[in-house]
Amino acid sequence: MRNCRLLPVVLLAVYLAGCATSPSPPSAVATLQGDTAHPGQTQNWVDTRLYFGLGPAEQPQQGVSEAVWRGFLDKEVTPRFPDGLSVIDVYGQWQGKQEAAPERLRSKLLVIDYPDTADNRAKVEAIRAAWKQRTGDQSVLRITQPADVSF
Repeated sequence: MRNCRLLPVVLLAVYLAGCATSPSPPSAVATLQGDTAHPGQTQNWVDTRLYFGLGPAEQPQQGVSEAVWRGFLDKEVTPRFPDGLSVIDVYGQWQGKQEAAPERLRSKLLVIDYPDTADNRAKVEAIRAAWKQRTGDQSVLRITQPADVSF
């Protein structure tokens, strides 16, 4: 009699176990059709983030203005990556070894997703070099990671 009471619980557990599935990876469903620059699925794409210092956070009148930044974007970046990019206003700081306090900077974060080719990597490096030449900055931080992209 005791086993008969457990039977419905065991059957329910077996039923629920059969319904459980492991999560499947998200499928790339294209929302944009017929545009080869923005494919439904990609292979060998990367996500690159470039950090550009504009000037002291405490003194927004110093450093690079919004108009100068947009001019740089229009002249140096968009022609190299006309299929799209994103720009985010960020605040950054760092402290040199000989400095008593951190340097706080107004900054821009440029995000570009693209096929990982030698030509595109060279375009990214050309953007970094152009900024350093224009501003005298010593560096433009670059972070590049593999990306699963779908448009």
